[in-house]
Amino acid sequence: MRVEPVPGVPAATVDTDGERLLALADYHAGIEAGLQYEGVELRSAASERRTRLVAALDRTDADRLVVVGDLGHAIGSPFESEREELEALFSALSVPVTLVKGNHDSELEPALDDLDADVTVTPAHGTTVGDVGFAHGHTWPAPAVLESSVVCIGHEHPVVRLEDEVGGTRKERAWLRGKLDAGPFADHYDRSLDAAGDLVVFPAFNDRSGGTWVNVPGQEFLAPFLPDGLADAEAFLLDGTRLGDYRTV
Repeated sequence: MRVEPVPGVPAATVDTDGERLLALADYHAGIEAGLQYEGVELRSAASERRTRLVAALDRTDADRLVVVGDLGHAIGSPFESEREELEALFSALSVPVTLVKGNHDSELEPALDDLDADVTVTPAHGTTVGDVGFAHGHTWPAPAVLESSVVCIGHEHPVVRLEDEVGGTRKERAWLRGKLDAGPFADHYDRSLDAAGDLVVFPAFNDRSGGTWVNVPGQEFLAPFLPDGLADAEAFLLDGTRLGDYRTV
């Protein structure tokens, strides 16, 4: 497969255009400052996030890191702690970075320029690398992205609620993968699309960022094209466990 989840890690390798990419979504650097503003006090986990990411790059021998949106957390100008986390992160990276702009990245570019980081920022409607498309998912992906063999999105932070035999429940981050249904996208763009590939919804890399309960009745997706744009989608846990149709988990 072009997009292969890394067992135990909310990230995937993507082999395309002669490169091995490590792709992840929703890093949300500086999230603790945002949670503090909402009245939630948590110790910063910036160091742990950075260590997990660098370890994943080393483990996969990736040539490039692709962040599928929301590298930062602040909706507006980055918090000071967010800037400090990004500075430490880029100092630890030894590969170039492509950032597909997410809804939390609208004012991040000046901060990245100050770091003199080796990063390319793409528009919010996404980009392609070889035959793989990337878009954050908070807005409609560009037609060229949708016509890729695989389309990768973030934004949704999918999670499933699992119940044991005695009624106990737990929350687990999950991948969603299925065929892309071109219908909603063709309606949106008022044109036909040669879109017949897979659509992969990434779990959030940041385990403090909440998520969409995809198997709980009454929950709504965040992306404007979900769930209609994703046909026959299955859910997978981070350890690779295949749960089947996400709606019946």
